[in-house]
Amino acid sequence: MLVQENGVPVGMKHYPAEFKADAVALYRSRPKATIKSVAGDLGVNTETLSFFELATDRVMGRGAQRTRPPGC
Repeated sequence: MLVQENGVPVGMKHYPAEFKADAVALYRSRPKATIKSVAGDLGVNTETLSFFELATDRVMGRGAQRTRPPGC
């Protein structure tokens, strides 16, 4: 794996905290949308949006609870 000087693997993007929070809020506000469709709308990978959701829950003290099953 190639790593940049700052220790971040090449190809990994950094998203501002506000973007992450807004992405999770958007996903959760669209109960019939899939994580794939919302991630596509935002231009991020489905795994990235899923990670944002899990990280948001951890920060809010909710553990790894999901509003919907992964991939939905």
